[in-house]
Amino acid sequence: MTKPILTFWQILQMNLGFFGIQYSFGLQQANMSPIYQYLGADAGNLPYLWLAGPMTGLLVQPIIGAMSDRTESRFGRRTPYFLVGAVLCSLCLLLMPFSPTLWFAASLLWVLDAANNVTMEPYRAYISDRLDESQKTLGFLSQSAFTGLAQTLAYLTPSIFLWLGLNSTAVNASNIPQLTVIAFLIGAVLSTATVLWSVKSTPELPLTAAELATMRAKPKGVKATFAEITAAVREMPQTMRQLWWMKLFQWYGMMCYWIYIVPALARSMFASPDATSSLRQADLLNGQLGGFYNFVAFIAAFALIPVVRRIGPKWAHALCLSLAALGMWCLPSIQDKTWLFVPMIGIGLAWASIMGNPYIMLAKSIPPERAGVYMGIFNMFIVLPMIVQMLTLPFIYSHFLGSDPRHVIQLAGVCLGMAALLALRVKVEN
Repeated sequence: MTKPILTFWQILQMNLGFFGIQYSFGLQQANMSPIYQYLGADAGNLPYLWLAGPMTGLLVQPIIGAMSDRTESRFGRRTPYFLVGAVLCSLCLLLMPFSPTLWFAASLLWVLDAANNVTMEPYRAYISDRLDESQKTLGFLSQSAFTGLAQTLAYLTPSIFLWLGLNSTAVNASNIPQLTVIAFLIGAVLSTATVLWSVKSTPELPLTAAELATMRAKPKGVKATFAEITAAVREMPQTMRQLWWMKLFQWYGMMCYWIYIVPALARSMFASPDATSSLRQADLLNGQLGGFYNFVAFIAAFALIPVVRRIGPKWAHALCLSLAALGMWCLPSIQDKTWLFVPMIGIGLAWASIMGNPYIMLAKSIPPERAGVYMGIFNMFIVLPMIVQMLTLPFIYSHFLGSDPRHVIQLAGVCLGMAALLALRVKVEN
């Protein structure tokens, strides 16, 4: 069935909610390791404290995806999920910078990530539902662009307020910088406001009589949901199975980067990985670097559209991952702040590709009536590598990497290089 062709402006509006979701994720990537260390965490235990995201994603997203395929409401199939998730996310963002203890912050991250995950995959399926096949590349790469823009602002918000004259050493009662507190308060507003805008401007398409009949004929309840997930895994398309191996190395590497980039910068740029003053300086520097590579991702997401149409998503993805791998390998040896921005170009290109091209490859291979459950299962290809990384890296960190965070960044580069090679093995449907 041909779906209504949307204007570029309409596609941007329907993806605006993704901006709020990704601003929240950007805050986590930029700030959770420093927040944990401000509250007394040891650098070697940081991966364990990041387990909340992948564990909640593993449990929540396939279930929510399968449920949204079977949901019937006056708001649509997907909308109830990303509205509830956005509100919960806002509440968690309000509380996070006021965490009094390490255990409180770690527990709150579990709830925050569960809320983000409730929102995320129904939103992916909403794009697949709403757009005609000819516009899906634009739709998913627009999501990638909003990811880059949102995370640019999330990373840069503390530095922007520093440039406006706020004191970088001012902290609250939990020893968390006031600059960080402001960023999380802004995120709390954006999380709900942007999703509401998308829902209002671009509502879901009503289901046809045939689609409704098919959906109502399916069994309901918890048992039926898990049966659907099991059947979908068993009948998984070949393209999706091949994407798993690429994503294993891709996300292992990205988590290495996000968790250890601030301690690595504290060591390479400020000589001390543990001193509070060095952490604050490295935290602000990482905000500027992260803002830059996410801005590159924002621009690259649109620039990749003609590239993907010309050479295909897997070749474009492999190229972008290779550039990021090279940048991460070189990054720990750079001691001039200006030169640090060069490897960020490759990382930004990879981040734009990560948030768009795998979904383009996936969307061509899955049946539309199962978009929700397969998008949820596809997220397991993100969270399972993260769980593997968080459970194995502390041992690797102390026994093979000399407890040096700079070596973790180089390990990230090796992983992304492997992912680039594995991307070329993926058979993409025409």
